[in-house]
Amino acid sequence: MIKRAVSNQIKFEDKTGYGFMIGKKIFEIRKRRGYTLSELAERANVSKSYLSNIERNINQNPSIQVIKKIASVLDVDLRALLETESSIKEKELPDQELIDLVNELKESGIEKIEEFKTLIEFIKWQNLNIDAKK
Repeated sequence: MIKRAVSNQIKFEDKTGYGFMIGKKIFEIRKRRGYTLSELAERANVSKSYLSNIERNINQNPSIQVIKKIASVLDVDLRALLETESSIKEKELPDQELIDLVNELKESGIEKIEEFKTLIEFIKWQNLNIDAKK
């Protein structure tokens, strides 16, 4: 994600150069929280039209102060609104590696959590003994 500061505004772009869809996230979270557009605008102390323009991606450069207010009312971390899909997917990659490891261990006959813990403890013990011999 590219962040470009423009006075008190930040322009969000994904790696393809297209405008970042922060408005869509705000809209979806607002709906899940059960707020109307008017309620969120009032609680965040922003105009209804300004919020509507953000949600419809007409205003793709909302000020960071406004985004902070909206995040606070929606009770979400500011980063949740600012993350791009690609950054979310990047965070998921290690999980796939872990799943692959677990599947490989299952194929070798280790299936229960206790067996995983025993294996980890054995590896720790083995590493300690190797370090002690050096």
